[in-house]
Amino acid sequence: MAKQVRLRLYPDGRVEAETVGIKGPACTHVLPLLEQLLDAEVVESAFTEEYYQTEKVAVEQTVEQKLRGGA
Repeated sequence: MAKQVRLRLYPDGRVEAETVGIKGPACTHVLPLLEQLLDAEVVESAFTEEYYQTEKVAVEQTVEQKLRGGA
């Protein structure tokens, strides 16, 4: 799944944002960026279940690294 930030804009000026596909605490890195882009301030936040999940990262080794016995 692609990493996304979904925004909901309301007539009263309120903005709700939800991260999708961003696992672990990395989702909190979006908050300062949104505040800056929207000239706004976060007044409330909550974690989704993705916050408590771990991002799986694929690591590839070259043939040379494998022959040397590691990284």
